[in-house]
Amino acid sequence: MEAVAKLRNYPTSPRKMRLLADLIRGHKVERVLAILEHHPKHPAIPLRKLVLSAINNWKQKNETGDESELIIKTIYVDGARTLKRMRPAPQGRGYRVRKRSNHVTLVVDVKAHLEQEELEEEIEEQLEELVAQEETKPKTKKSATKAAPTKKAAKKKATKKSK
Repeated sequence: MEAVAKLRNYPTSPRKMRLLADLIRGHKVERVLAILEHHPKHPAIPLRKLVLSAINNWKQKNETGDESELIIKTIYVDGARTLKRMRPAPQGRGYRVRKRSNHVTLVVDVKAHLEQEELEEEIEEQLEELVAQEETKPKTKKSATKAAPTKKAAKKKATKKSK
């Protein structure tokens, strides 16, 4: 049973947050918490809180489960609203400054559960490949005799001989 946690409108660029998201994707939760606690980038703090929130959401759904087997199943970062500001520039002009923000969605799940799903998906893919191969196989006829030439082909041959 998976659990989801979302962080919305966090004021840092999605690109900076994706660096951390790529760092923790697929790892065990205990290791992720240790990584984020000691990481120097500033988005590590809210991301750590988000992981803790996802763990608590999972605990509420699964009271008998063991949280040491949890891993980060999926994490993705989307762009959110962008605040547009003006910065003074030379000769009375103004440069536009875009202050970006992002949304983070995090899903945690038990590793054993994920392995079972992956096996089922792999079996389904192999079955689809076999069905596709059977459909594309040419059907062979038992009698492999040449068919008689058509009337058009006979006329072409006749005109070539007469020339």
